[in-house]
Amino acid sequence: MSETQNSTSQKAMDEDNKAASQTMPNTQDKNYEDELTQVALALVEDVINYAVKIVEEERNPLKNIKWMTHGEFTVEKGLKQIDEYFSKCVSKKCWAHGVEFIERKDLIHSFLYIYYVHWSISTAELPVARISAGTYFTMKVSKTKPPDAPIVVSYVGDHQALVHRPGMVRFRENWQKNLTDAKYSFMESFPFLFNRV
Repeated sequence: MSETQNSTSQKAMDEDNKAASQTMPNTQDKNYEDELTQVALALVEDVINYAVKIVEEERNPLKNIKWMTHGEFTVEKGLKQIDEYFSKCVSKKCWAHGVEFIERKDLIHSFLYIYYVHWSISTAELPVARISAGTYFTMKVSKTKPPDAPIVVSYVGDHQALVHRPGMVRFRENWQKNLTDAKYSFMESFPFLFNRV
């Protein structure tokens, strides 16, 4: 075979291979494009979720109050500050709440002051609520910190284990609503025990 025939046949084979690669999809390229598309979609979804979170925080910023310092603390001021916190954080005026001091626990380096907030909703059908939900507040007053240091405040809902801190977590009214609804459902399932008066 002469060199011209060899190069001509080589060119023909190259053109055949090129035509075949254009008509038949390359599976490696297809898999890479699929993976790239999945990564791009996941990235776009994360960006959208983050943007929604930012917009929600702009519309409903975390609400908090300036909590008292160790030197300012009294049980009565604790009651007033919890009441002030909820008057700022709870938007629906249908919720009635009352705050009561429960106990003081003496620990090695601090005192824990525990308060209980009762929540209820009165309606036209039931003006005096039969069910209430609650939130336990703990104010930690250190024996070793200076008087101008702020106290540590946390709260936990009835029958919940997750501890929340004002200013770090948004207080959600639906937590109380869900609990009162669950208690109403429980009472309705035992009408012979909880007769309406």
